[in-house]
Amino acid sequence: MSTAAYQTIAVETAGGVCTVTLNRPESLNSLNDQLTTELANVIKQLKRDERVRCVVLTGAGRAFCSGQDLGELKAKYSNPEFVPHLLDDLRRRYNPIVMGLRDLEKPVIASLNGVAAGAGASIALACDMRIASDKASLIQVFINVGLVPDSASTFFLPRLVGLGKALELCFTGDKVGAEEALRLGLVNKVVPADQLAAATSELANRLAKLPTRAIGLTKRLLNRALDSDLEAQLDAEAFAQETAGQTADHREGVLAFFEKRPPNFQGK
Repeated sequence: MSTAAYQTIAVETAGGVCTVTLNRPESLNSLNDQLTTELANVIKQLKRDERVRCVVLTGAGRAFCSGQDLGELKAKYSNPEFVPHLLDDLRRRYNPIVMGLRDLEKPVIASLNGVAAGAGASIALACDMRIASDKASLIQVFINVGLVPDSASTFFLPRLVGLGKALELCFTGDKVGAEEALRLGLVNKVVPADQLAAATSELANRLAKLPTRAIGLTKRLLNRALDSDLEAQLDAEAFAQETAGQTADHREGVLAFFEKRPPNFQGK
């Protein structure tokens, strides 16, 4: 996948792993219109790219993503007659990113190299797994500017930490450091900052060698399980298992078991 078309993100694919780096380090990778557009576009491309079997999302410099770029709004808010209309902005810019990450039937790892704040935290929570540097933190900063959490923070946060803790974090805007994030279940692993790239690469390469279709179907099932009843979920599992059973990777896994050798999955 070429990076020539992008100015605010960097995209690199190797060994079935595509690393997407938010690349506005001078503003702590804050989300301007161009970055959200480019990120949504690359996620669409990743859905169609059969070479990519795992996706890593990270940030350049010392932050993962500091959320919406408020600097570009200064002139508008300085006008006392300006009335913001945020509904269309969320639907156009942020919601496609969140839905794209959840609909992407490949594993997505957020590699948190630094602060993830506001919509940046929301995007991290929308990923499948999170590995954090010991210098990383997550902050629901929306309350500090008189707004509500968006970009699905109100969906994922209570499911990860429970309603009571989610209310606390959203009401107070308190920073959650890496170790507390691990204790709460916001991240899957914490490593020293100088080991983050290696730990992320190790996990990503492991996932990229697994049966990608089975992972995608599992992700689809777990997505719907959040709001499904038992009977509907059993039916969905049966249909997904029918699909998985017809993949080349399922046959390879069974043959490898009989032949007492490691399976060589191809993601098909």
